[in-house]
Amino acid sequence: MTIRAASSTRKATNITVDAALLAQAKALKINVSQASEAGLRQAVAEAEAGQWLRANSAALDSSNAYVERHGLPLARFRNF
Repeated sequence: MTIRAASSTRKATNITVDAALLAQAKALKINVSQASEAGLRQAVAEAEAGQWLRANSAALDSSNAYVERHGLPLARFRNF
């Protein structure tokens, strides 16, 4: 899943990072802003996925319990 900002507007911010890691990133000519944004984008996606799982856990549990009791609803049509 790719999360993109609604617009290309950027907001300056201050972050605190390990000094050695920052020096290594600069030595490797890594764009720290882009790398930070990519990491933040991934963290947001993971947090949203976890939030979705928590919000839908009852439905997932119910569906799994149904399949355990009755099998897959259309299993008789499977060709494998």
